[in-house]
Amino acid sequence: MKGKTVIVTGSTSGIGAALAGGFAAEGANIVLNGLGDAGLIEAARAALAAAHGVEVIYHGANMARPDEIEALVRAAEGHFGGVDVLVNNAGVQYTEVIEVFPTERWDALIGINLSAPFHATRAVLPGMKRRGWGRIVNIASNAGLGGSVRKSAYVAAKHGVVGLTKVTGLENAQSGVTCNAICPGWVKTPLVDVQIEDRAKRDGTSIEQATYDLLIDQQPSGRFTTFEQLAETALFLCSSAADNMTGTTITLDGGWMAT
Repeated sequence: MKGKTVIVTGSTSGIGAALAGGFAAEGANIVLNGLGDAGLIEAARAALAAAHGVEVIYHGANMARPDEIEALVRAAEGHFGGVDVLVNNAGVQYTEVIEVFPTERWDALIGINLSAPFHATRAVLPGMKRRGWGRIVNIASNAGLGGSVRKSAYVAAKHGVVGLTKVTGLENAQSGVTCNAICPGWVKTPLVDVQIEDRAKRDGTSIEQATYDLLIDQQPSGRFTTFEQLAETALFLCSSAADNMTGTTITLDGGWMAT
């Protein structure tokens, strides 16, 4: 990864920040993107650059806006000369049964979780193909491989991301550009923390019990997938070992999809 340029969307916190850190540790220059307090983002940017001796820039593109996604990619190309790796990570969640699922929430989830990866992929592909090398890593979910109640928009979007991954891989199979998706099960993020809190309130149990119940219902290992495991998997997909992997998915789910 030394000297390569990596865009990680939704990288100011959580999984995205860990992914950015993993690539920076291997010598890649990083384009951060996401929401948050400007001062905290700048502090994180500077700390990441200092820790690994790489160049790190930030672009505040709103991933719900195609023109801003285009501007993000063009800014990265203008600053670094090209984009070698795109990690489509930005995502949002909302849960409710279909008949009362707010239509504006549906549109927002589809826009950020599915349309944004399309727009970013569309923007980076020409440059990657000209250079004969590129890696697109989509952070999907086990929700892209199976269904979950109260998550119609999220499941639909993540299924779409898996489909987009397959088509991108097929269309570029001989170009030197690969596209693969990582499908984690439960990862302890703020989005999951909210689901745990909601479950504890619903069931009248402790946070600890709700956490255990959430995991054991679907993730046989009873353990969360870690940020570090996701980062290492993304790095693997960008290594020579994965040169002939494209259009496919990797699950990190403690056995979820094996049941």
